[in-house]
Parts: sequence; structure tokens; C-alpha cells
Amino acid sequence: MSLTPPAGRRSAGPGESARPGALAGPGESTGPGESAGQAEADRGSHRLPRQQAPRHAAVGGHMVICGDDALAHRLTVELTRLYGQRVTVVLPSAERGHGPQIQALATEHGLPVEVVEAAVLDHAALAAAGVRNAVALALTSEDDQANIHVALRARRINPALRLTVRVYNRKLGRRVEQLLDRAAAARRPDLPPAALEASTTVLSASATAAPALVAATVAGLSHVVPVDGQLLRVTEVAPGAAVAGREVATLAARTDRPEHDRAEELLPDPALLPPDGRRTVLELVGRVQAPGRPRRLPGLSAPPLGALFSRRLRWALAALAGLVVLFAALTATISGTTPQHAAWLTVMDVLGVGDPATEEGSGRKVLQILTAVSGMLVMPLMIALALEALGAFRSASALRRPPRGLAGHVVLVGLGRVGSRVLESLWELDVPVVCVERDPTALGVATARAYGVPVVIGDATQEGVLEAAKIGRSAALVTLTGNDSANLEAALHAREGNPEVRVVLRLFDDDFAGVVYRALRDSYPRADTRSRSVSFLAAPSFASAMMGRQVIGAIAVGRQVLLIAAVEVTANPLLNGLTVAEAQRAGFWRILAVDLREPAARTPDLSRPAGAGPELLWDPAPGRRLVDGDLVVVAATRQGLGALNYGHPS
Repeated sequence: MSLTPPAGRRSAGPGESARPGALAGPGESTGPGESAGQAEADRGSHRLPRQQAPRHAAVGGHMVICGDDALAHRLTVELTRLYGQRVTVVLPSAERGHGPQIQALATEHGLPVEVVEAAVLDHAALAAAGVRNAVALALTSEDDQANIHVALRARRINPALRLTVRVYNRKLGRRVEQLLDRAAAARRPDLPPAALEASTTVLSASATAAPALVAATVAGLSHVVPVDGQLLRVTEVAPGAAVAGREVATLAARTDRPEHDRAEELLPDPALLPPDGRRTVLELVGRVQAPGRPRRLPGLSAPPLGALFSRRLRWALAALAGLVVLFAALTATISGTTPQHAAWLTVMDVLGVGDPATEEGSGRKVLQILTAVSGMLVMPLMIALALEALGAFRSASALRRPPRGLAGHVVLVGLGRVGSRVLESLWELDVPVVCVERDPTALGVATARAYGVPVVIGDATQEGVLEAAKIGRSAALVTLTGNDSANLEAALHAREGNPEVRVVLRLFDDDFAGVVYRALRDSYPRADTRSRSVSFLAAPSFASAMMGRQVIGAIAVGRQVLLIAAVEVTANPLLNGLTVAEAQRAGFWRILAVDLREPAARTPDLSRPAGAGPELLWDPAPGRRLVDGDLVVVAATRQGLGALNYGHPS
């Protein structure tokens, strides 16, 4: 483990913090890769003493991120550029993964970022990162077990630390969150309730991004965000059209005039909306309904009798059973025995283990011979039963192939964590899906098998694979692999076979995504194209959790993202003492609702229904004054939420 960079290539210090809120774009790309000589200098720095730590570790007040993936990179940008925080990033190597991009945030962009290299996130690594004096810690690895282990270790080191943990397994995540909260309460009983509530947040990047990806994939499907037991729906409204529900805010306005390049203005001033443009609005559509009885997974239910045994075999079994009943009745009539004894004698004769009827009459002897002959059919039928049942179970456990007449479906490429979440959402919506995955052991393959969803095993960039998924008759293609080039290649290949297919691309690099979006839009003007970044959609929720704030939902609008968040009014100069109309800031945030309850009685998580009924006043009067103790729900851009959390208008 070592501290990087060495002298001559250090990260920006605490005094070099960038102005908060000055982020130029949602995914500003980092600089080019390191030179060979500089990389060699870094390798020499790996021998620095283990006890060296970032300069601000002893001072405290900084934030720590453990990870070297895309989410760690985005999160570092969010915290430094939008919130003005000093950040220490702990990663295995500054030369692998997104390490070079994270390093460049300090060396080339002058942000207050320092990097600690540690092969293992043990106690020494956390101490070197200054976790004992840190304000918050985020764990962004895709390894749930490793994240939980480090979170428990960090909680022992600093009980007051705000933990934001990435966990894919939602049930496990809820239990871990409760465990870590109890640990914080036990070690720091003096923590106020608000601090204890914000002490641990367990999030899933894939679950955070999945609703936006699904809404972009399915034409006509609106993104829905549950808030305080009610549903907020994102709807596109044509010029002059009315809104079905109760309109709360205009999220974006778009004009189709060429000089505007179909750009979308986020959170515009309602008084300045263009009369000829489309609007994206947020509307209240009713209460959250209690979930109905969940559908049984097709792969988990027992196969029906008709799937196990063919019709001919079932008729043969019925005929054999009928013969046994007939012979038992004849035996009872000829021998004069009870029906039970006659049935026993018949079964013994069928199985060939009965005594010869040497002392019986001729009728009984003939009947025994006929029964024995019919018993000769038992063994072939038993073998046939076993073989057909084995074949049926193999067919049930095998991956389904796309049916011949399939059309209007969604082709989902990539069944990793994100693909699995999107598949679950599409299946719950009864949207027909065909999956494409190159790795037969991928996480989502088992999910697809359980749901009975057709899967094509192969590389989507190779000839014939997308054709096997019926891309020519599909309604949409969503590519969710972790490789930007593979996603783009699959999209271009799909457009060749189906020029009007709706395409949703997962792309990390924002500049690259913008170029691809415009090129596809101009080349195929009649088809919809959307580009989404999972880390871009998830990073604001992780950053706000580290700041002790609550992000209720993230909404993708075009290639940008808006956040629904709860913000305290107390001591916030941008809100406190102002009327609702005065506190609005066009282009940055809109106030949607005000919490009516006393702070001690408020629901900890507004995304879940309140037990005692609704507590939010939606669309408050413009003249209502915001005072200490108020809590407002806002729709904000990333820059706007950063300014609200930081309490500074810049």
C-alpha cells in the first residue's frame, strides 16, 4: 500500500478546492492516459512507508471512496465539483480500471482528490485514508461481501461515520443497513436521531438506474417515482395538450426548431415556456397501491403432467389401469372373494409374484394368464415414463429459444447486474423480451431461465446472433454490457437490419455518448435513440447519501438527469426565510412539496408510504414562507442539488 502521487505529481490539496457547482457537464471526460515515464515514477512510489496518509487525513472533514470503477469516478466528480468536498480515493492501483481517470482529477483538473493505493482494504488501508476523522465513506465495489466486511470494519473505527454501501442483493442490503445502524447507536448513543438515520445508506447502482433504462426502452412507458405514498409520473405533453393527472412541475421544455437542435431546457421558468414546444411534466397520478399477489416464477413451479408425459403414454397408462380394474372385478366374481382380496391377487399376478392357480377352476386360470400377459407391459411403460420425465425436466431447465412468430419484443443485450435488474422490470411489466448474453454463466442467465425468457448465447457483435434474437421484428434494443464499443457495435448492427428499432445504449464516456447520439439521430431520424450511463444515474444518489441527504429518485430527461430529493430548510440561506416563489431557481431546482409534520414525527424515507397517512403539501402556494424546521421536496439538477446541499448559490 502506498500514497500516490509522489512529489512532483501530487493531488490537489485542501486549499485548492474547486468552486462548488461549477461542473461543466454531466460526465466531463478526464484527460488522456499517463505517459510511460510518469507511470514508471508512480511504480517507484509504491514503496512509500505504509503509515503515510493523505495530508488532510489528520485534519478530518474529508470523504473517502473505496473503489476503482466507473461509479467511484463519477462519485469523486460529484463530491468535488458539486459539493466542494475533499475526497480520498482508496483503490488497488492507480494504473488499472478507472484509476488513471481518478488520478487525473487531481493532476490535470486541480480537484481536491488524493489517492491511496491498497491491494487489500484492511485496517491499515482505512487508517491511511483517514477514516477515523472522515465524515463519510462510500464503498462502490461490485463485491457485496467485501463491501459489507469493510463497512463493519469502518463502523468500528468511526461509529459516527456516514456509510454508503453498494449492495446488489436488496434483501441482504436492508438487513445490513439495520445492522450497521444498530452498531452506530450502540457505540454512539449520543448521536441525534437525524444523524443516526443518515448514518447508513445501502444502495444498488443497478436498481437506481433500472427504472430510467426501462422507461427509455419501452415506448409510451413513463418513469414513475413513489413519494409519500403517492405516485409521481413523468409524462411528455404535446403543445396545447392537457395533463391527465395533477401537474406539479415542468421538468423540461423542448422545441423542434432546427436552430435549437431539439435541445431540452431543464426546469424552465413557467412564465417563459415556448408555446410551440413539447414539455416533460411531473404529475401526481394517485396513491401507491398495495402490491398484489406476485406471479409464480415459471422456472420455479412444478412442470404440469402434460409437459412430463406425452398424450400417447398417458393413454397407455390409463388402459393398463383399466385392465387391472377389470381383472380385479372378474377375479372377485369368479373366486367369490372380497374386492380387496381380489385386487391384491390381481396386482400380484400383474407383477408376476402370485402363486399359480393350480387348484382353481379353469376361469381363474385363464384370468391369471391374461393378467400375467398384461403385466408384461408394466416394465416398458415404466422405462418410457422415466425417459419422458427426464427429457421433460431437461427441456424445462434448458434456455428457451425465441419462438418463430415473435415480434414487437425487446432485445436485451447483456445479463450482468444491470441487465438482470432491467429484465426483472420488463418481466413484471409483461413486456416480451429476448436476451443475448455471451457468457452462459452470467448472473442474469439464471434469472431468464426462471422467468422462461428466451436467451441467445453468443456475442451480439457477431453475425447471426442478433438475427437469432429476431432483431428485424423487434420494437427496441437495449445494450447493457460494460463495454462502450460493444454496445455501439451492437446498436449499429441492429439498425442495419431494422432502421426503425428503438435503441437504448449504455455508454460511460459522456462526450462519446453525445457524438453517438447525434450521429444516430441524424442517420435514422425516424427512430428513437437514447444513451444512458449507469454510474451517471446512480452517482447523485450515492453523493447525496454521503452528504446526509435523501435522494428519492433519479429521472432521466434526454441525456441529462434530474433528482427528486428532500432538503432541510434550516440554516440554508437559499431557502430559509424566503417564500416558495422567491426560493425557486429556474434551471436548477423547483420546489414540489413541503413536509407538514414536525421534524420528530417525519417519515425517515419519503419513498415509502407513511404509516399515518400523507404528510406532504404538494404544489405549495407561492407566498408560503419557508422557515426553520421545514423540509421541502425538490426537483433539481445535479448542480442545483449540489448548491442546495452546500448552501451556496454558486
